[in-house]
Amino acid sequence: MAFSSRLSAARFVAIMTPVALLGGAIGSQYLGGLFPCEMCYWQRWPHLAAIALALVAIILRGSPGLSRMFTVLAALAIGVSGGIGVFHAGVEYHWWEGLTACSTNLGSGGMSTMDAIMNAPLIRCDVAQWTLGGISLAGFNAILSIGAALLTLFLALTKRGRA
Repeated sequence: MAFSSRLSAARFVAIMTPVALLGGAIGSQYLGGLFPCEMCYWQRWPHLAAIALALVAIILRGSPGLSRMFTVLAALAIGVSGGIGVFHAGVEYHWWEGLTACSTNLGSGGMSTMDAIMNAPLIRCDVAQWTLGGISLAGFNAILSIGAALLTLFLALTKRGRA
């Protein structure tokens, strides 16, 4: 895929990174049975904001200055998710203490509210549900989000080529 400029490449990274990471998170939840904890949800919100900001940047691609601004804002939102991922991974690896709240998924599925509460899984923020090579999903989010945020900022703030 050829890009006419670094800004268009930045917009591509700014939209595809949160779409892919959010898609992976939702897929692992609904297809893989990995229920998110509270901090997992926190990592999703900045990705949603990044998608909205990147879409605005794409819509405004005819106005390079505004498009660049929204692309940079999307990169910052992606970076925020990565920062939350660093904190969450640190809690999972017991480098520091996290929050005391746990999260649950209350899909009632025809049950009463009390039955749904009693049967819902409690998800601890300090226990990784899945790892690959010792890296948890929060760790992967941190690595990929921070890397993509830095790449997007570099591409968006380097003004060679056309918008």
